[in-house]
Amino acid sequence: MRRSGFETTNGAKALSRLNGEQQPAEADFPVRNVPVRRSKSMGSSMSTASLSSELRDLYTEESARIQQEFFATGDGRAAVEHRTRLVEAIVARLWQEIISPEESGPSGFALIALGGFGRGWLFPHSDVDILFLHATSDMEPAYKDSIRRFSQELWDLRMKVSPATRTLGECDRFDAGNVEFTISLLDSRYLLGDRQLFNRLHDKVIPKLVMREAQSLVQSLAEVTRSRHAKYGNTVFHLEPNVKDGPGGLRDYNVACWLGLISAMDKLRDWPETRTLLPISTRKQFDAALDFLMSVRCFLHLRQGRDDNLLLWESQDEAAARKIGTPDADLTNAAGWMRTYFGHARSVHRVGEQLLEEIPAAWSSLYRQFQQWRSRLSNADFSVVDGLIYLQQPNALHDPEMLLRTFHFMATHGLRLSTTTEYRIEQVLPSLAATPPRGAELWLYLGEILTQPYAADALRAMHALKLLTLLLPELKAIDALVVRDFYHRFTVDEHSFVAIESLHRLRQSEAEWDRRYAELFDELERPELLYLALLLHDIGKGTPNVNHVDASMRIAESCMDRLDLDPSERETVLFLIGNHLEISATLRRDIFDPETVRVFAEKMETPERLKMLTLLTYADIKAVNPDALTPWKAENVFQLYIAAFNYLNHNVDERLRADTEDDHLAQIRSLVPTAGKKLKGFLEGLPKRYLTTYSATDVLAHVEMAGRLGKDSVQLQLERGRHWFELTLVTNDRPFLFARVAGVLAAWGMNIVKANAFSNQAGIVVDTFYFTDRFRTLELNMQEWERFKRSVIGVLLGEIDLDRMLRDRLRAEKPGTTKVKVDTKVEFDNECSSRSTLVQVIAQDRLGLLHSIGSSLAHHKCNIEIALIDTEGQMAIDVFYLTSSGQKLTPEHQQRVKSALLEALQTD
Repeated sequence: MRRSGFETTNGAKALSRLNGEQQPAEADFPVRNVPVRRSKSMGSSMSTASLSSELRDLYTEESARIQQEFFATGDGRAAVEHRTRLVEAIVARLWQEIISPEESGPSGFALIALGGFGRGWLFPHSDVDILFLHATSDMEPAYKDSIRRFSQELWDLRMKVSPATRTLGECDRFDAGNVEFTISLLDSRYLLGDRQLFNRLHDKVIPKLVMREAQSLVQSLAEVTRSRHAKYGNTVFHLEPNVKDGPGGLRDYNVACWLGLISAMDKLRDWPETRTLLPISTRKQFDAALDFLMSVRCFLHLRQGRDDNLLLWESQDEAAARKIGTPDADLTNAAGWMRTYFGHARSVHRVGEQLLEEIPAAWSSLYRQFQQWRSRLSNADFSVVDGLIYLQQPNALHDPEMLLRTFHFMATHGLRLSTTTEYRIEQVLPSLAATPPRGAELWLYLGEILTQPYAADALRAMHALKLLTLLLPELKAIDALVVRDFYHRFTVDEHSFVAIESLHRLRQSEAEWDRRYAELFDELERPELLYLALLLHDIGKGTPNVNHVDASMRIAESCMDRLDLDPSERETVLFLIGNHLEISATLRRDIFDPETVRVFAEKMETPERLKMLTLLTYADIKAVNPDALTPWKAENVFQLYIAAFNYLNHNVDERLRADTEDDHLAQIRSLVPTAGKKLKGFLEGLPKRYLTTYSATDVLAHVEMAGRLGKDSVQLQLERGRHWFELTLVTNDRPFLFARVAGVLAAWGMNIVKANAFSNQAGIVVDTFYFTDRFRTLELNMQEWERFKRSVIGVLLGEIDLDRMLRDRLRAEKPGTTKVKVDTKVEFDNECSSRSTLVQVIAQDRLGLLHSIGSSLAHHKCNIEIALIDTEGQMAIDVFYLTSSGQKLTPEHQQRVKSALLEALQTD
């Protein structure tokens, strides 16, 4: 039964257990005793106030001491033990003051530590979990007010206390809706009160409960853990990891020990020796990982002054400089320190995953049936038991061919290596290192592994066991390598694995664009070369201070020497690596301009290379982070592919005329047969890109909006799409038009994702802005839609002061954190378009950036023919096709515009 008013057990609270030790070692530091000044009435306000003041002083002084000693020594284990003893001392004083003058009293009532407190490990700002345990429910009323006062005193000290109240009988009941409480009992530790009551809980109730509910407990742990891992992309290798909740963090350490404890208790029917829960080899790795992770979490708490477990870039820099967790290591930068972090996290994650696979109770019934079915995959070389690979002849691993076949079997069927198999592989690696396989034999197996559906998992396993870098030593440079650009989410090596995984998952996807790319993939003649290019495309990032594409090509040459690829294979792989940024760069041009298509297509040379580069780009962008490949970007990549493919097959249509028959115009005319003359006048002078950008329905809507300009000079249409809002403006062209609309959006706090700007021969403009609603103003308030549109119209008509709107917004905005400094660049290209001058602006993304750019262009009498807006993390990459008086910009004009842009963006 829950006690509302006292219990704050958090249903989302982490399932956390470290090494299962029930009693922390005695600390080697004193915690100052606080005398209890008692009046005749033990609970008098004067006595309590005096004690509260002294406890507050004690907590403040000792907390400061913990911080000072930690930054002097970097010893996380000592810091958490110190805080544990501090909290114990405070709790003991309050118990004597409020509950009982005797530490072992009263009878039938006890205070028990749970969670991190129960383990004896309280991080500087972590929660303090306590349990008020009653022998029977009859005793509860007598202590209700005392428990409330006790908890309030701790809260007044600004401790994050999570108190729970239970009877002994309630602790014996399993609540499927609150599994966390049952798990927390595994960490229970006696503090004060009736010790015999605690012994009954610890020695009888908990073992009995675990034996009865072992299957449910393990299944719940497995479900929570897998769900949490999925939230973090099922990978350890995040550039800014969460050291507590992320894969390989402290929570995984806890779960691994819990699983071992529950399994052992179920077999022994009693508490096992904690040192027997995991093998000695694993225990050694775990102890080292724990010491490191404890130091890192302590550092983050003390640095941030709160329970903050995100290892952000600034924290990484300082941790590396202070050598947190690595006092004896020779590390020169944060990248090297992060490699140490990933090494420990990978060890923890690997053991946790093995336990989840090897303990049958961790499976759902459906998963169990699936694993039983997969056991039929056993053959003369491999035995498959519960989805794990065992070797029929372990000594055969000394044959490199057998070793590679093991991972091919894994990549083919999506199985995991058993702990025993991993251990045997690790044992043969030293002898293999003397004469590693190479040449055609190695490429034969590696190529086969790369093309199997679960190749990414096999590559990760090879990498974790250090086999992959033994076969291809060049990959060591990107092992767990952090490259900071605030756009990529994963380390360089994990990014490549995710990219390979993205292509293999195409066939399982139900998304429309994924199906198109899957069809394209099925047309490839040599997919293994594409996968090899993905594996190596960023390998040059491990070489500092050079162009990573050039470095990747040079290093890939060495890899291909090792693999003995033939000249044509090398040429294809080097082409893909050397051009792996080409499509992204071309998307910053007008991909519906025939000249843009021609230049790009001629670089591709053949349809096969075009297909491979399109798929590599798809996978590369998708592996950056879950939101990088937006639907419009996937569409644009495919549109560019189609245009280039048509060009290579000599079917490209170079120009559009309003009186020419084509599929787009035919569809529009079929919808409204009577629109002929009006449609022709509207389309005259619009670029071909306009018809391929908008649907037939959109074009007709624009024609109707243009027809109403005589009545209302500004026509707006606001719609909410699946991913963003779309604001379409149809009006007569005028100076500063684009800049002012961008300014209104910025003033409303909107984030512009992309924009299209078109004008026809009659000077009618069709501009569409795609934006996200950062503060959900439009999303949550339909009445704001009209006010929003009125403000756009008012600014364009000169009735509303845009500068004032922007000033108000800037005052309301909190300064953002600039994690990566982006240098402003302005580049012109007068050759890529036959009618316009292209300018590309790269700058730090910020509020009102597009307004500033548009205003500078308008001041210098530049007409925006096409606008292509893109953002990568904190870097804005905006491209504009410009004319002035209907002509390209002269070199002198370009220089004036460049100077104005650089000045405006620097001022901002």
